[in-house]
Amino acid sequence: MSTTAFQNKVIVITGASDGIGAELARQLAAFKPKLVLAARRRDALEVVAKACEAKGAQVHVVPTDVTIESQCRALIDESAKHFGAIDMLVNNAGVSMHANFEDIESTDVYEKLMRINLMGSIWPTHAALPHLKTSKGQIVAVASIASLVGVPGRTTYCATKFAQTGFFEALRIEVEPQGVHVCAIYPGVVATEIRRNGWNAKGETAGVSGVKEEGAMSVEECASLIVHAMATRKREVVMTAKSKLARWLKLIAPTVVDNLARKALAKKH
Repeated sequence: MSTTAFQNKVIVITGASDGIGAELARQLAAFKPKLVLAARRRDALEVVAKACEAKGAQVHVVPTDVTIESQCRALIDESAKHFGAIDMLVNNAGVSMHANFEDIESTDVYEKLMRINLMGSIWPTHAALPHLKTSKGQIVAVASIASLVGVPGRTTYCATKFAQTGFFEALRIEVEPQGVHVCAIYPGVVATEIRRNGWNAKGETAGVSGVKEEGAMSVEECASLIVHAMATRKREVVMTAKSKLARWLKLIAPTVVDNLARKALAKKH
């Protein structure tokens, strides 16, 4: 991997205050890029920013709520004005949810989650595209294996993530002739707080995970795989052998995948 792939490149990362986004920023910082870190909590962003600056990166913090279109567009405008360009946009912000369809009290939660997981990546991408065409840059979408395979208890999450995948697959074909690269990332279970911070059937923070956490990939390994994918401009990364198998089996033995998905659920207490 070239050590110059990120040097002085302007990289915007949403959802950068913790989890995959924060670790990705820390790992990229070693290559001395110009990072723009976005999330809702300025205090958490500042902590990540200090760690990145200590590694040699230039960092600009922009508190952003991706559910608000104007804030997404302001993020891109400020990034371009502050550093003079945008070379890479990492759409990482997202919220998980675990609830059986029949237990969901109001289907409004689908629209609310779609606003975060889908529109929260569409709006920054739409605003950034002119800059990325100029720089022949890159768009990264951090999706999920739940973008490719239906998971019980995740009708909300899967709906938003399948939509996100469809959008970025279509966009890839549109913008590739213009020199803009699109990379889709499909993590499996990663050892972050995303599931405990995700929503329950009421659309409130669940506080517990709905899937088995044993053998979860470390956030460090996950971020490292994303860094490599960005440096080599990969089309997509399906991160685990189990996820790759599930994607393949879905084509030839879909009922087997259904049974595996059920077994992946944590036992109810």
